[in-house]
Amino acid sequence: MTHFHAVVWLDHQEARVFQFGEGDLEKTVVHGHKQNLHHRSGCIGDGRAPADIAFFDDIEGALSGAGEVLVLGPGAAKLEFVRHATKFRPALEHRIIGVETVDHPSDGQLVAYARKYFHAKDRMRPLLQPA
Repeated sequence: MTHFHAVVWLDHQEARVFQFGEGDLEKTVVHGHKQNLHHRSGCIGDGRAPADIAFFDDIEGALSGAGEVLVLGPGAAKLEFVRHATKFRPALEHRIIGVETVDHPSDGQLVAYARKYFHAKDRMRPLLQPA
């Protein structure tokens, strides 16, 4: 089933993807592939793990069919995901209409937040004039 709106909440370990319409809802959970990287004294580099490209690709797959996507999360993972989409997945980038910082909501809170966000966005769009 395809839906027009989708919201993805992600951190570096997990992504919760919800696609929804007027009365229906579909949830997908995607788990990250990388292990945590611990910085050691005397090592070259900043100690941060590189972006988990396979994780981002799995999230993109879970968003297939969505016309508009809202990306939420507590930290940098959401921004890394959007940068990845901008650089490597232009079709997904054009569907991302918002990126916001949100801590750790429940599934119900997340869907309610997204519905309210999309409702407000839809109201701000100009109406198409009939030809």
